[in-house]
Amino acid sequence: MTTERKLTGWHVFGIFAAAFGVIIAVNVLLAVKAAGSFPGLVVKNSYVASQTFNDRKAAQVSLGWDLNIGYLNDKLVFDFRDQDGQPVQLGSLDILIGRATNVSDDITAQPLFNGSTYDYAVPLKEGVWVILVTAKAQDGTLFEQRRELFVKGS
Repeated sequence: MTTERKLTGWHVFGIFAAAFGVIIAVNVLLAVKAAGSFPGLVVKNSYVASQTFNDRKAAQVSLGWDLNIGYLNDKLVFDFRDQDGQPVQLGSLDILIGRATNVSDDITAQPLFNGSTYDYAVPLKEGVWVILVTAKAQDGTLFEQRRELFVKGS
């Protein structure tokens, strides 16, 4: 003997409640993970930073520097060149290497000058890395750039 099962309104309600419950739970989980992995803060006060942006940009452009960044054999190379193509010796150089979506892999570096370029040995995992370069000229002029570096797998 077979018993016939009926699909009642309560069954349909249970199916819909379970489906939407899963969707909402996954969305909450993803939102919590996203908010916890990236601070989202670039500057403390964007209005204050915007007030001096044009002056800082003009000073940086007046330096006439060109920056090339290379990565080979687990070594980052920062090649600063002036308007004449000559290597630039900086007053200071600070580097922040990290992922765009997560601060857990951030590395703070101070590359060493080898006479023509600044080198920093660091093994980077495969993927996209963001490099924040903060340099000062000998006269104290600030040079800032944000670059992306794609590291291919071996």
